[in-house]
Amino acid sequence: MKTKDIKQKVILPAKPLAVYNALMDSKKHSAFTSSVCKIGKKEGAVYSAYDGYINGKNVKLVPGKKIVQTWQAIDGVWPEGYYSEITFDLKSNPKGTELTFLHKGVPENQVDEFKSGWKEHYWEPMKLYFSKK
Repeated sequence: MKTKDIKQKVILPAKPLAVYNALMDSKKHSAFTSSVCKIGKKEGAVYSAYDGYINGKNVKLVPGKKIVQTWQAIDGVWPEGYYSEITFDLKSNPKGTELTFLHKGVPENQVDEFKSGWKEHYWEPMKLYFSKK
C-alpha cells in the first residue's frame, strides 16, 4: 500500500497548554467536535473520537508541547488493522499557539479527504471553540 504524509500548520487563539488539554481531555474534545470522545491521559492509553470513527493509542505526551498518537479511521475504506501516526507540535505564538500537525502514513487514496478533513473537523472547530472562551 502506498502512503503519503500530511503536514499542516494552524494558529489557534489559546495558550499551548489549553490546546493540549482540548485535544487530550474527553469532555473538551467532545465539546469542540460535537461528538463522543474518550481519551486516555497516559502514554500507552487508548482513545476514540468522533463517535468511534477514529481510534488509536497515545505514544508520547508532553503537556503543552507535543502529542504523538497512532491513528485509524473506521470507515470501510481505511485498511483494516492499519494504523498511521499523528503528531501535534505546540508552540507559543503572539496570537496564541502555533500547532504543527503531521499525519504520517495516510493511504494514498485518502490523502485529499483527510487533508480537508483535518481542517473541517479539527482546526476550524477548535478556532471557534477557543474564540468563545
